[in-house]
Amino acid sequence: MKEKKELQSTSSIWRNGRFRRMFAAHTAASFGDWFDAIAIQVLVAYRWEADPMIIALIPVVMALPGLLLGSIAGTLADRVHKARLMIICDAAIALLTLAILAVPGPAWLLPLLGLRAAAGVFQMPSQQGLTRTVVASDDLFRATSLNGLVNQASKVAGPLLGAMTLTVLSPQACIILNALLRLCSGLLLWPLRGIGPALVSADQQAVAAEQQGKSAAHTAPEADEANMRAEHVRASRFFNQWREGWAFLWRSRMLLHTLIFGLFGLIAILMIDYQFPTLLRVLAPGNESLLGWLVSAIGAGAVGCMLVLNRLNRISAGWGLGGGYVLVGGAIAALGWVQPGTGLPVLLMIGVVLGVGNGLYIITQNYILQAKTPADMVGRVFGIQSTVIGAIMVVSPLAGGVLIRIAGAGTAFVWIGMTVGILGLVGLLLQSVIWRESLADSSLTTEQNADLA
Repeated sequence: MKEKKELQSTSSIWRNGRFRRMFAAHTAASFGDWFDAIAIQVLVAYRWEADPMIIALIPVVMALPGLLLGSIAGTLADRVHKARLMIICDAAIALLTLAILAVPGPAWLLPLLGLRAAAGVFQMPSQQGLTRTVVASDDLFRATSLNGLVNQASKVAGPLLGAMTLTVLSPQACIILNALLRLCSGLLLWPLRGIGPALVSADQQAVAAEQQGKSAAHTAPEADEANMRAEHVRASRFFNQWREGWAFLWRSRMLLHTLIFGLFGLIAILMIDYQFPTLLRVLAPGNESLLGWLVSAIGAGAVGCMLVLNRLNRISAGWGLGGGYVLVGGAIAALGWVQPGTGLPVLLMIGVVLGVGNGLYIITQNYILQAKTPADMVGRVFGIQSTVIGAIMVVSPLAGGVLIRIAGAGTAFVWIGMTVGILGLVGLLLQSVIWRESLADSSLTTEQNADLA
C-alpha cells in the first residue's frame, strides 16, 4: 500500500521506469501473438482447408479457459505478486507455442490452443492490476491508451511481418518467433517481480506473524494442524474476495452497464471474428496475403484513433462505446456487401474504418473499467470481464459457423454488421441514460472510485 500512496503524476509517463518495462514486455507479447495468429489462421484455412465449423472451434477452445478460470484468475491476481504471475504465464505460453510445431492437424491443435489460452487468462488481469499499481491516477488514461495502442500497432506490423515471413519461410517460423518474443516479455518483467500484491490486509499480516512466531514452538502434529487452519483461512478469504468483486461490480452502475453493453455487441462480433479467412477465400481465392493486409488496415485505423485519444486524454462513454460500435458494425456490413474482384484499396479503407471503431470502443471500455475501480479490485473486475467474454466465445463462434453454412459468408457479415451498428446507435441516442457519470476528468482517486454505486 505504501507504493500506491507515493505514486505521483509526471510530466511524461515515459519517466516512469516500471511502466516502461511493462510497456516493452506488452509490446513483445502483442507482436508475437499476431505473428502466431496469422500463421495459425493461414495454416488452418488455406493449408489444411478446414471447414468453417472447424475454424469456429478455434475461438471456442481458446475461450473455455476464460469462462472457467477468468474470475478466479482475477481474484488470484489481486493476491499475489502480479509480475511474477505474468512471468510464469509468459514461460508457459512460450513452451506451449513451441509444442504447436509438432501438431499434424486441427484435432491436435485445438487442445494446445486451449492450454495456451488458460495461461493468458491469468496474465491479463495481472497486467491490468500491475498497471493500476505502478501508474498514478492522473496518468492512467495515457497508460491505458498506450497499452491499447500497442495492441493495435501490433495488428498493423504483426500481420505484415508475418505475411513476409510466410512468403520467405513458413507458418512454423512465425510460431517460433512468437515463443521467442514471449520469453523476451518475461525477461523484461523480471526486475518488477518484487512488487507486492495489492491485497495485504491487517488480518493477513496478523496470520502471517502468528504463523512465524509460533512455528518454532510447534511440534510436528501441531504445526500440521496450524498449517491446515491457515490454509482454511486463506481459502475462505479467497472466496470472500472473489464474491466482493462480483458485489462491487453489481453496485457500480457505470461498470455494470459498460459490461452489459459490451456483452451484446460481442455476441454478434464474435460470430464472425474468426471467419474473416472464410469470407476472403470467397473474395480472393488463393490469396493468402489478403488476410494480413486487411488485419493490418484494421490495426492502422485503431492506432490512428488511439493516438488522437491519447492527446485528448478524455472520451465520452457514449461516443466511445456507442460510436465505436456504429463504425465497427458499418464496416462489417460493408465487407459482406463487397463482391469478388473488388480492388484492394476498397477493402483496406473498410478495414481502417473498422479499426477506428475498434480503437474507440477498446480504449473507452478499458479506461472505464480501470478508472472506476479501486486499485485492489482491478484484477477481479477484469477477471469477471474475462469470464463474460469466455462465456460468449463458447457460443457465438459456433453460432456464426452455423449461420455462414446456412446463409453464406457475405450475408452473415451483413446481418451481423447491421446488428452491431444498430446497437451502437442505441448507445449514442441513450448515452445520458446508460452512462450518467462523466469521463471528462481522468484524475479520479481510489477513494472516489470506492464510493461509486
